[in-house]
Amino acid sequence: MYDITIIGAGVVGGMVARTLSKYKLKICILEGQNDVAMGATKANSAIVHAGFDAKEGSLKALLNVRGCKMMESVCSELGVSYKKNGSLVVGFDDNDRATLNELLARGITNGVEDLQLLEKEELKKLEPNLSDNVICALYAPTAGIVCPYTLAIQAIGNAMDNGAELKCNFEVSCIEKTENGYRISSDNESVDTRIVINCAGLYSDKIAGMIGDNSFDVHPRRGEYILLDKECGDTVACTIFRTPSKMGKGILVTPTVHGNLLLGPTSFDIEDKEDKDTTAEGFAKILGNTHETVSGVQLNKTITSFCGLRSVGSTGDFIINSPEKGFINAAGIESPGLTSAPAIAEYIADMLKDEGFELEANPEFNPTRKSYHAFGDASMEEQNEMIKANPAYGKIVCRCEGITEGEIVDAIRRNPQPHDLDGVKRRTRAQMGRCQGGFCGPYITELLSKELGIPYEGVTKFGGDSLVNVELTKGGQAQ
Repeated sequence: MYDITIIGAGVVGGMVARTLSKYKLKICILEGQNDVAMGATKANSAIVHAGFDAKEGSLKALLNVRGCKMMESVCSELGVSYKKNGSLVVGFDDNDRATLNELLARGITNGVEDLQLLEKEELKKLEPNLSDNVICALYAPTAGIVCPYTLAIQAIGNAMDNGAELKCNFEVSCIEKTENGYRISSDNESVDTRIVINCAGLYSDKIAGMIGDNSFDVHPRRGEYILLDKECGDTVACTIFRTPSKMGKGILVTPTVHGNLLLGPTSFDIEDKEDKDTTAEGFAKILGNTHETVSGVQLNKTITSFCGLRSVGSTGDFIINSPEKGFINAAGIESPGLTSAPAIAEYIADMLKDEGFELEANPEFNPTRKSYHAFGDASMEEQNEMIKANPAYGKIVCRCEGITEGEIVDAIRRNPQPHDLDGVKRRTRAQMGRCQGGFCGPYITELLSKELGIPYEGVTKFGGDSLVNVELTKGGQAQ
């Protein structure tokens, strides 16, 4: 019997698990896919929003501002890359200026610090590559950028290091009330728990419906992105937004914490919760909007494109409630959900206390975790010492990103353990460079085969039937 079972291992579920592992609780995290951070967390804009966009008095406003203030210390504890680079919402005409003034006033009401409206001359000094058609912008110096899937992985890993359990490939099919709480079942197994926390993203409405809560719906909003090479990472310093509309914050141009340049997302409401296709229509929109906003973007330096699905709730706000004692929804967590995740976790812990559940502090809780990039971030002298202790650190596997065998093996052996190529990629950045795994993929497959004790041809790209090899050729064996 678990005290807490969290359904969904994205950044919200991960932060909830990590926060609750500060207490003496037996915690289980259930994830329907082969790895953590496989939903909206895997593919989003990676922005730590300042908090001026959310409607005054909403949960989004409250938790965005609080989460933004928490993010730097949370990332420091978890060994996650974070940069407070600031954001600009640019305007092209008087209508945009009026909207920006509204956002300025809203941000001040929400408690965002140091907001200011900048004119063209100031903007060009700050961002020389902005389009000459930009006349003004709202500047939020407290905004930042982070790696969302690393944050989720490290939060879940930290929770596991402190005693939480993770069950992947556990697709919830039924939730039943029991004398002491709930029984959560998949097709193959079940777990008993006192409390359920629903962090199931796009499927959070389905999970809530299993206990008879049909008070909300969640639909997907598709967002396509284009990622450019690190050569382009300094095109802009801040995150550059267009003036927002009812569909979101529009096409952005932003550096990433790893030095690339990210363009997107599009914003299309769809029905299919698994449709992650990229489209010519989407890319045309990204390219057109990007050229209107920023000059000098080198689109011939594109290294990949991808699509993410946002979980849009029917209420217009985050849906964080308790339809019955012992069951908590954290649903409809669209933007600014990444920013808000640490504050959402804090908020849910307070909800449990308010419902009368005793949360006794765990004196052995360790809040810190080593970065997956500790070797790459070390000085040359420190790296040499690490290589002396473990020669695998001296063997480059991913030439594009400079990732070593030692880093990859360490990642495979750590909580939460990856079981496929994409899992290694999200943890180490191996396969994320210019060749997108064309050179290092086969060797990483060998390492996964060896470390997991599975056949070389049994290694998948992202679980399920995503096999990357059919059979060994020429009767040989993988080395």
